[in-house]
Amino acid sequence: MQKLIDDGTFVRVRRGIFAQGKGWSEMRAEGRMVVVARAWQMSAGIERVFSHITAAALHGLPLFRTGPHRVHTVIPEPRKGSTPGVIRHRGATDVRLTTVRGLVVTDVARTIADTARTFSAETSVTVADAALRAVSTDHEYPGVELLRARAREIAASLPRGSARSQRVIEFADPRAQLPGESVSRLYLVRLGFAVPRLQVMVVGPNGRRFFVDFGLADVNAFGEFDGDAKYTDAAYLGGRTTQQALLDEKWREDWIRGTTQWRFGRWGSAHLGSHLVLGTRLAQFGIVPRSHR
Repeated sequence: MQKLIDDGTFVRVRRGIFAQGKGWSEMRAEGRMVVVARAWQMSAGIERVFSHITAAALHGLPLFRTGPHRVHTVIPEPRKGSTPGVIRHRGATDVRLTTVRGLVVTDVARTIADTARTFSAETSVTVADAALRAVSTDHEYPGVELLRARAREIAASLPRGSARSQRVIEFADPRAQLPGESVSRLYLVRLGFAVPRLQVMVVGPNGRRFFVDFGLADVNAFGEFDGDAKYTDAAYLGGRTTQQALLDEKWREDWIRGTTQWRFGRWGSAHLGSHLVLGTRLAQFGIVPRSHR
């Protein structure tokens, strides 16, 4: 078996539990987290309550730079000793729970609050944005404020990290469509821009409607996060070639800049190493916070 592990045919997920190497390498972070959680449950032999980013992954929420795939669980009382690959958090194991994919997890509201007080703002905002987006429908958000209120209530009861959790919950926005957009919004504010408007509509020719990811009204500029999928994924291309998609984007951008007379900046995942990296990219388009002028 060790030979098959060494050559990448299998990956050891947990002692005695393996995953196919090819499938594992193709998984996103949240997919790997789900596999690890299932493996841990199988080996534990007793039912556990999964929480934090493990619960987020099981709820189908995206993860952003979460590091090693350690399982997060909730236990009612502190326990001596440790188990490799498992992080135990003290908390209630009889409230705000649900079952997802056959595993017991904290519900979405509790998951938002727990993640926000424990993990980086980048990870937390990504989870919160996606959770709110999942309960929104056609720009009508009756479920959004209900979920936000529930998460806010849980955050207020936290013994530690309550203020931090509340800030993430208030900042969360269901209009962010990708993790990169969530992190971009966070970094734009850190750079000193006003909180940007999201999915800003610009009227195109013949009544067409163009939507731009970010509207930076304080500096008369638009911003767009370009995920790789926009030019490579068939679902986004809609039958077009990558070259045609690039030409369409150029034409659209030219129209928007010409019509509004606003600057237009683009960036991708490579520019989200930190808010300073993003700031350097934006400066290339002449987009800088008012305080830096």
